[in-house]
Amino acid sequence: MSATGQPEEYDLVILGSGAGAKLLAWTFAQRGQRVVTIERKYVGGACPNIACLPSKNVIHTAQVAHYVRNSEEFGVTVEGFSVKMRAVRERKRRMVQGLVDQHLDLYHSSGAELIMGTGRFVAPCTIEATLHDGTKRLLRGTNVVIGTGTHADVDDTPGLREAQPLTHVEALELDVVPEHLIVLGGGYVGLEFAQAMRRFGSKVTVVDRNHRLLHREDEDATDGLRSLFEDEGIHLALNAKVQNVSGTSGQSVRLSLLKNGAEQTIEGSHLLVTGARTPNTRDIGLELAGVELTHQGFIKVNERLETTASGVWAVGEVAGSPHFTHISEDDFRVVRDNMLGGNHVTTGRQVPFCLFTDPEFARIGLSETEAKRQGIAYRLFKVPMAAVFRAQSLMETRGLLKCLVERESDKIVGFAAFGVGAGEIMGCVQIAMLGNLPYTALREAVLAHPTIPEGLISLFSAAAS
Repeated sequence: MSATGQPEEYDLVILGSGAGAKLLAWTFAQRGQRVVTIERKYVGGACPNIACLPSKNVIHTAQVAHYVRNSEEFGVTVEGFSVKMRAVRERKRRMVQGLVDQHLDLYHSSGAELIMGTGRFVAPCTIEATLHDGTKRLLRGTNVVIGTGTHADVDDTPGLREAQPLTHVEALELDVVPEHLIVLGGGYVGLEFAQAMRRFGSKVTVVDRNHRLLHREDEDATDGLRSLFEDEGIHLALNAKVQNVSGTSGQSVRLSLLKNGAEQTIEGSHLLVTGARTPNTRDIGLELAGVELTHQGFIKVNERLETTASGVWAVGEVAGSPHFTHISEDDFRVVRDNMLGGNHVTTGRQVPFCLFTDPEFARIGLSETEAKRQGIAYRLFKVPMAAVFRAQSLMETRGLLKCLVERESDKIVGFAAFGVGAGEIMGCVQIAMLGNLPYTALREAVLAHPTIPEGLISLFSAAAS
């Protein structure tokens, strides 16, 4: 149907195919509704294509390289060791293609229609889709969901854009090991890439304007990360502000820094930017649909994920939700239930996260910093990873376990782990929190020996402070 004629009527029109959006498409199509999704480029969104899953694929390959490089420690002799980044990239691409094929099968089997192209509102609940071949379709939905996500932001630092820096998208497509990679940003993405590229053989420098890596986390965790990176030969330029950039990433780049009041210069071969992210709300006609934005540029939603326009919802990062795939998936549950007449809200939900360095850092609930800021009295349980027998058997004892328990009860209010299997052991604690179990239930549990979760017995058997 031409965009100049009458709109095609759908029960649900979805802009974007990320985690929350695709689950809504498949779910409502399977319920017999007429559903259409417009996706600009990445079937399934960023996570399976250019973010979470491909990055973890590359990180795992880097861990294998690390094992090979340190094989003598395991009594294994390896002669002639090199990293072929083209093969690393091809392994990642095979995984991504498999995931895309799975997504296409799910669109087909569910009955949801997938349009590859761009979409913009032209009226309330009405989207004009421009297909890649230039043809247009006019689509109107009883409900419309916006799930367009965010993109990496390159700020206005003089010379930065001209240097054509890598973002995580281009970094995952490298076919060479950078001679010297400079990473701007000491957050999740920057730290994961920094360690991986170091293990592939790059010289790596991490530049961050804060005085600590992951500066919002407790000092014991950030000190552990700093020690890890220094031990692996990663140079850290902290409390450093980039004044200007010259050169071109992939050839030669030069950064002028102001660090602790003194000027410094860093030169490298490649530059990776991992800072802020910008919501994808430009040029999609939100003003024609009555959809308002927040001061930060995200779509304004209430706790039910309804926008300011009737019948229009938003999910995932573009709605200002925490930037995790698992949160976007929970946004799906919120919108699904509300479309079906329920009253599901985002207020008070748990937001677990895991940093996939080696070892990992994971947290659920309150940190000590947050508990103190909120005036919450707590008992602190804390042990080194060396107290976990599984970690000892692996000889991977770097790190710690810690848990905050409400002082006037046995309720767990926060847990953090920096160590081998941190993400998995966090999941065990989160399930206990969901079930409102006291910490003593974990302390008295019969857990298999030797496993990482068994460390919870050691943690909760320690004296609290």
